[in-house]
Amino acid sequence: MLRIGITGGIGSGKSTVCRMFENLGVPVFSSDIEGRKILNKDKDAIEQVLKKFGLDMYTAEGTIDRERIGRLVFSDPKALESLSKIVHPKVNEEFNSWTRRHERSAYVLKEAAILFESGYYHDLDKIITVFAPKEIRIERVMKRDGMSRQDVEKRMLFQYTDEERNKLADFIIINEHRSKLLEQVMELHEILLNESKW
Repeated sequence: MLRIGITGGIGSGKSTVCRMFENLGVPVFSSDIEGRKILNKDKDAIEQVLKKFGLDMYTAEGTIDRERIGRLVFSDPKALESLSKIVHPKVNEEFNSWTRRHERSAYVLKEAAILFESGYYHDLDKIITVFAPKEIRIERVMKRDGMSRQDVEKRMLFQYTDEERNKLADFIIINEHRSKLLEQVMELHEILLNESKW
Protein backbone atom coordinates (compact mmCIF):
# COMPACT_ATOMS: atom_id res chain seq x y z
CA MET A 1 0.00 0.00 0.00
CA LEU A 2 1.23 3.46 -0.92
CA ARG A 3 0.88 6.42 1.45
CA ILE A 4 0.32 9.50 -0.69
CA GLY A 5 0.34 13.07 0.57
CA ILE A 6 -1.86 15.72 -1.03
CA THR A 7 -1.34 19.40 -0.40
CA GLY A 8 -1.73 22.82 -2.00
CA GLY A 9 -2.01 26.46 -1.06
CA ILE A 10 -5.10 27.93 0.57
CA GLY A 11 -7.90 28.04 -2.03
CA SER A 12 -6.16 25.66 -4.45
CA GLY A 13 -9.00 23.14 -4.35
CA LYS A 14 -7.46 20.29 -2.31
CA SER A 15 -10.82 19.31 -0.83
CA THR A 16 -12.49 19.18 -4.25
CA VAL A 17 -9.72 16.93 -5.58
CA CYS A 18 -9.89 14.72 -2.47
CA ARG A 19 -13.64 14.24 -2.94
CA MET A 20 -12.95 13.04 -6.48
CA PHE A 21 -10.45 10.48 -5.19
CA GLU A 22 -12.95 9.40 -2.51
CA ASN A 23 -15.54 8.85 -5.25
CA LEU A 24 -13.04 6.46 -6.84
CA GLY A 25 -12.93 4.50 -3.57
CA VAL A 26 -9.65 5.91 -2.26
CA PRO A 27 -9.52 6.40 1.54
CA VAL A 28 -8.70 10.04 2.41
CA PHE A 29 -7.37 11.22 5.77
CA SER A 30 -7.93 14.93 6.46
CA SER A 31 -5.19 16.32 8.70
CA ASP A 32 -7.15 19.55 9.19
CA ILE A 33 -10.30 17.76 10.39
CA GLU A 34 -8.23 15.50 12.64
CA GLY A 35 -6.39 18.54 14.02
CA ARG A 36 -9.71 20.17 14.95
CA LYS A 37 -10.85 16.97 16.67
CA ILE A 38 -7.64 16.88 18.69
CA LEU A 39 -8.02 20.52 19.76
CA ASN A 40 -11.58 19.79 20.89
CA LYS A 41 -11.28 16.32 22.42
CA ASP A 42 -7.69 15.46 23.32
CA LYS A 43 -7.24 16.43 26.99
CA ASP A 44 -3.47 16.70 26.73
CA ALA A 45 -3.67 18.97 23.66
CA ILE A 46 -6.37 21.15 25.25
CA GLU A 47 -4.27 21.50 28.40
CA GLN A 48 -1.22 22.53 26.37
CA VAL A 49 -3.20 25.09 24.33
CA LEU A 50 -4.73 26.62 27.46
CA LYS A 51 -1.32 26.82 29.12
CA LYS A 52 0.39 28.30 26.06
CA PHE A 53 -2.30 30.62 24.68
CA GLY A 54 -4.80 31.26 27.48
CA LEU A 55 -8.41 30.47 28.36
CA ASP A 56 -9.91 32.70 25.66
CA MET A 57 -8.81 30.24 22.95
CA TYR A 58 -11.88 28.16 23.86
CA THR A 59 -15.52 29.18 23.78
CA ALA A 60 -17.89 29.00 26.76
CA GLU A 61 -19.07 25.65 25.33
CA GLY A 62 -15.53 24.29 25.57
CA THR A 63 -14.75 24.14 21.84
CA ILE A 64 -11.73 25.73 20.20
CA ASP A 65 -12.39 29.28 18.98
CA ARG A 66 -11.09 28.75 15.45
CA GLU A 67 -11.41 32.38 14.43
CA ARG A 68 -9.50 33.65 17.46
CA ILE A 69 -6.70 31.09 17.30
CA GLY A 70 -6.51 31.57 13.52
CA ARG A 71 -5.99 35.30 13.96
CA LEU A 72 -3.26 34.64 16.53
CA VAL A 73 -1.23 32.01 14.69
CA PHE A 74 -1.47 33.73 11.30
CA SER A 75 -0.03 36.91 12.71
CA ASP A 76 2.74 35.34 14.78
CA PRO A 77 5.08 32.67 13.32
CA LYS A 78 6.19 31.58 16.80
CA ALA A 79 2.57 31.00 17.88
CA LEU A 80 1.97 28.92 14.74
CA GLU A 81 5.10 26.88 15.47
CA SER A 82 3.98 26.29 19.07
CA LEU A 83 0.51 25.16 18.00
CA SER A 84 2.01 22.90 15.32
CA LYS A 85 4.23 21.21 17.90
CA ILE A 86 1.14 20.40 19.98
CA VAL A 87 -1.10 19.20 17.15
CA HIS A 88 1.06 17.70 14.35
CA PRO A 89 2.62 14.77 16.26
CA LYS A 90 -0.85 13.71 17.43
CA VAL A 91 -2.29 14.04 13.91
CA ASN A 92 0.56 11.93 12.55
CA GLU A 93 0.03 9.29 15.22
CA GLU A 94 -3.65 9.09 14.28
CA PHE A 95 -2.76 8.89 10.58
CA ASN A 96 -0.47 5.93 11.24
CA SER A 97 -3.18 3.98 13.08
CA TRP A 98 -5.79 5.00 10.45
CA THR A 99 -3.44 3.71 7.72
CA ARG A 100 -3.26 0.31 9.40
CA ARG A 101 -7.06 0.10 9.24
CA HIS A 102 -6.88 0.65 5.45
CA GLU A 103 -3.96 -1.66 4.71
CA ARG A 104 -5.92 -3.55 2.04
CA SER A 105 -6.25 -0.40 -0.08
CA ALA A 106 -3.90 0.06 -3.05
CA TYR A 107 -3.11 3.53 -1.75
CA VAL A 108 -4.40 6.11 0.73
CA LEU A 109 -4.28 9.90 0.69
CA LYS A 110 -3.20 12.17 3.52
CA GLU A 111 -4.59 15.66 2.92
CA ALA A 112 -2.68 18.42 4.72
CA ALA A 113 -2.53 22.16 4.06
CA ILE A 114 1.00 22.48 5.43
CA LEU A 115 2.39 19.06 4.57
CA PHE A 116 5.83 20.32 3.53
CA GLU A 117 6.05 22.94 6.26
CA SER A 118 5.38 20.35 8.99
CA GLY A 119 8.13 18.04 7.73
CA TYR A 120 5.90 14.95 7.84
CA TYR A 121 5.99 14.57 4.06
CA HIS A 122 9.23 12.58 4.50
CA ASP A 123 7.15 9.67 5.87
CA LEU A 124 5.09 9.40 2.67
CA ASP A 125 5.75 7.55 -0.59
CA LYS A 126 4.65 10.24 -3.05
CA ILE A 127 3.29 13.79 -2.89
CA ILE A 128 0.58 15.44 -4.98
CA THR A 129 0.21 19.19 -4.96
CA VAL A 130 -2.89 20.96 -6.23
CA PHE A 131 -1.99 24.14 -8.04
CA ALA A 132 -4.12 27.17 -8.92
CA PRO A 133 -2.89 30.69 -9.76
CA LYS A 134 -2.63 33.01 -6.77
CA GLU A 135 -5.32 35.43 -7.91
CA ILE A 136 -7.85 32.62 -8.43
CA ARG A 137 -7.02 31.26 -4.95
CA ILE A 138 -7.49 34.66 -3.31
CA GLU A 139 -10.88 35.14 -4.97
CA ARG A 140 -12.02 31.62 -3.97
CA VAL A 141 -11.11 32.09 -0.31
CA MET A 142 -12.64 35.57 -0.11
CA LYS A 143 -15.89 34.16 -1.50
CA ARG A 144 -15.81 30.92 0.53
CA ASP A 145 -14.74 32.25 3.92
CA GLY A 146 -15.79 35.89 3.73
CA MET A 147 -12.19 36.95 4.38
CA SER A 148 -10.62 40.19 3.19
CA ARG A 149 -7.92 40.11 0.51
CA GLN A 150 -5.41 41.29 3.10
CA ASP A 151 -6.25 38.39 5.46
CA VAL A 152 -5.99 35.80 2.69
CA GLU A 153 -2.63 37.19 1.57
CA LYS A 154 -1.42 37.18 5.18
CA ARG A 155 -2.27 33.47 5.51
CA MET A 156 -0.48 32.74 2.24
CA LEU A 157 2.72 34.12 3.76
CA PHE A 158 2.68 31.25 6.28
CA GLN A 159 2.60 28.60 3.56
CA TYR A 160 5.23 27.53 1.05
CA THR A 161 5.05 29.31 -2.29
CA ASP A 162 3.60 27.51 -5.33
CA GLU A 163 7.13 27.24 -6.74
CA GLU A 164 8.42 25.56 -3.56
CA ARG A 165 5.50 23.10 -3.44
CA ASN A 166 5.70 22.28 -7.14
CA LYS A 167 9.43 21.62 -6.88
CA LEU A 168 8.99 19.14 -4.00
CA ALA A 169 5.91 17.34 -5.35
CA ASP A 170 5.94 14.15 -7.41
CA PHE A 171 2.67 15.03 -9.16
CA ILE A 172 0.97 18.38 -9.86
CA ILE A 173 -2.79 18.68 -10.43
CA ILE A 174 -3.70 21.99 -12.07
CA ASN A 175 -7.03 23.35 -10.88
CA GLU A 176 -7.80 26.24 -13.20
CA HIS A 177 -10.56 24.81 -15.36
CA ARG A 178 -12.95 22.51 -13.53
CA SER A 179 -13.65 20.51 -16.71
CA LYS A 180 -10.07 19.18 -16.85
CA LEU A 181 -9.82 18.39 -13.15
CA LEU A 182 -11.55 15.00 -13.20
CA GLU A 183 -9.47 13.97 -16.20
CA GLN A 184 -6.25 14.66 -14.27
CA VAL A 185 -7.50 12.82 -11.17
CA MET A 186 -8.50 9.76 -13.22
CA GLU A 187 -5.10 9.69 -14.94
CA LEU A 188 -3.23 9.98 -11.65
CA HIS A 189 -5.46 7.33 -10.05
CA GLU A 190 -4.40 4.85 -12.76
CA ILE A 191 -0.71 5.71 -12.26
CA LEU A 192 -0.96 5.20 -8.49
CA LEU A 193 -2.87 1.92 -8.84
CA ASN A 194 -0.09 0.64 -11.12
CA GLU A 195 2.67 1.86 -8.83
CA SER A 196 1.06 0.22 -5.80
CA LYS A 197 1.54 -3.18 -7.45
CA TRP A 198 5.30 -2.78 -7.66
